[in-house]
Amino acid sequence: GEASLLDAVRRAYASLFTPRAIHYREDMGFDHLKVALSVGVQKMVRSDLSSAGVIFTLDPESGHRGVVLVSSSYGLGESVVQGRVTPDQFWVHKASVEVGFPCLFRRQLGSKREQLVYDMHGHRQVRVEAVPEAEQQKFSLGDAEVLTLARWALAIEKHYSLKHGADTPMDLEWARDGKTGELFIVQARPETVHSQKKSPTFRMFRRRGAAQPILRGLAVGDGVATGVTRVLRNPKQLKELLPGEILVTESTDPDWEPIMRQAAGIITERGGRTSHAAIVARELGIPAIVGAASAMATVSENGLATLSCAEGEVGVLYPGRVDFDVEEIDPAKLPRPTTKILLNVASPEEALRLSRLPADGVGLARMEFIFAGWVGVHPLALLNPDRLTAATRQEVDAKTAGYQKKTDFFIDRLSQGIGTLAAAFHPRPVILRFSDFKTNEYARLLGGEGFEPKEENPMIGWRGASRYVHPDFHDAFLLEVAAVKRVRDDWGLTNLKTMIPFCRTPAEGRRVLDVMAEGGLARGKNGLEVYVMAEIPSNVILADEFADIFDGFSIGSNDLTQLTLGVDRDSTMVASIFDERNPAVMRSCAVIIEAAHRHGRTAGICGQAPSDYPEFAAFLVEQGIDSLSLNPDSLVRTTTRVAAVEKELRTTPSVPGKARA
Repeated sequence: GEASLLDAVRRAYASLFTPRAIHYREDMGFDHLKVALSVGVQKMVRSDLSSAGVIFTLDPESGHRGVVLVSSSYGLGESVVQGRVTPDQFWVHKASVEVGFPCLFRRQLGSKREQLVYDMHGHRQVRVEAVPEAEQQKFSLGDAEVLTLARWALAIEKHYSLKHGADTPMDLEWARDGKTGELFIVQARPETVHSQKKSPTFRMFRRRGAAQPILRGLAVGDGVATGVTRVLRNPKQLKELLPGEILVTESTDPDWEPIMRQAAGIITERGGRTSHAAIVARELGIPAIVGAASAMATVSENGLATLSCAEGEVGVLYPGRVDFDVEEIDPAKLPRPTTKILLNVASPEEALRLSRLPADGVGLARMEFIFAGWVGVHPLALLNPDRLTAATRQEVDAKTAGYQKKTDFFIDRLSQGIGTLAAAFHPRPVILRFSDFKTNEYARLLGGEGFEPKEENPMIGWRGASRYVHPDFHDAFLLEVAAVKRVRDDWGLTNLKTMIPFCRTPAEGRRVLDVMAEGGLARGKNGLEVYVMAEIPSNVILADEFADIFDGFSIGSNDLTQLTLGVDRDSTMVASIFDERNPAVMRSCAVIIEAAHRHGRTAGICGQAPSDYPEFAAFLVEQGIDSLSLNPDSLVRTTTRVAAVEKELRTTPSVPGKARA
């Protein structure tokens, strides 16, 4: 009614000058008299009967501007905002959506154990209800609704960007009415963390030695903190937290803010990337782990521990002090050589963060890494579930629950992992190598043991191209092809390119291209480029023939060294002989580069050698290699070396090799 409405409006205005609001403005340097509130009056959205959540028009962890992140949970949105639940999360690629592609490239199911609803018959305004377990296992928002919200968010971002005359990432809240099914945006404000960062620097962390984690959760920020852990159950205990300690609690709300800034790190059992704890941690520059189930029971009170948010999307707590090396990178100060500098990216979880590095794209993304982390099931086990044992069948059924067909699970999960990489680096190229597990590695996947032969030497056995064209694996390879096709054709991420590993003969290469075309992924169609790994002596000797089939070469220095020198790289007895700088290996690389250019193809390298040996990288540049794909931790050192070599080639024409224009 009118009286309660007017009272609510007065309370809203008065909230500008609560002690907490005053404290926040003092800390952030805002003028108390230059802030204002307005109150919009609208029909109450009955999201207590449906779902609600938060939208960011950038990735709140990495600051990546090319994505929209939608968080969703059942009930009133306050549960998501306050971090009472770990919500579902959906990532949408802006550029693809803007030109009409439904590029929802990643989904992450949250636990959503409780929901906040209106207390229609009690004395309180709202109450907490448990969410039925069956509902917890479902996404609280459909794909079409996610895309609708993302499009609205982009329209709102564009409006505010035009208004402010600069890109203005937005922080929005949304709700769905359970009675009508309508979606609403209920709040929009500029994002306050990444949009205000002045420093362009990027920090790279490298952990020293091995360490066994105590717990894992969602990483917030990219820092590391070491301190004594302090487990607190409510804000009344805040005085117990000493400066520099790691706060461990169930969840936080605004009442916790005055003391949170004293913490070296924060861990909460509940909450997602848009929870109160996550937002405050980002603003304060404190690393945090949210959604770490059972943290309060797992973490020892008053024990020294190291909290790491520097290893991708997963935040990790280690016992004791764990040391990290830190490298500060200012992209503006790093030279940009003519030779393309690409990255080897191990996992999709790191992609959004690593895409901020000054690199020209991804030179090697390994399909098998996505297999292991995002699928975890042998593809033939999904195609032939009747051949599994009862126990394994039960595990596979549990993993694929919610999918009509088990192969749909494989294609969906694999395409999300691939799509995350392609979206993160878009429009820069991402070269994806099809799976290159050896038989012993495939056997370790769930359900894999019954489908893999026992080989005496898997390193030179049934792997790479030979698997793709073999009748026993043909249908499994077509699942990989289907995942790549979805990312390129359905989602519009045509910056994704493909690469064939361990291709022994030109005839085998042609058969692989035929199988890919059978699955709708034809070389040249929709701009698809297909590269071949140059890692076998036959790739060197028959380089001209391979250049007729593929769009380019990527030298795999590890296997090329192993097979050129006849050295098992896993054997400690002959480890001293394994050296990519051996003249035989270096000459092979030069032959590949020369043959590629003779046929108008590109030649790059994605092996370990340029990352480990700057002089090896320098040799390749002198030979005119088109690209070097490096491990992220060697980017600065090798890029600087490459730029120096190029300068020398330009100023000293007599230096052997192909001088750069």
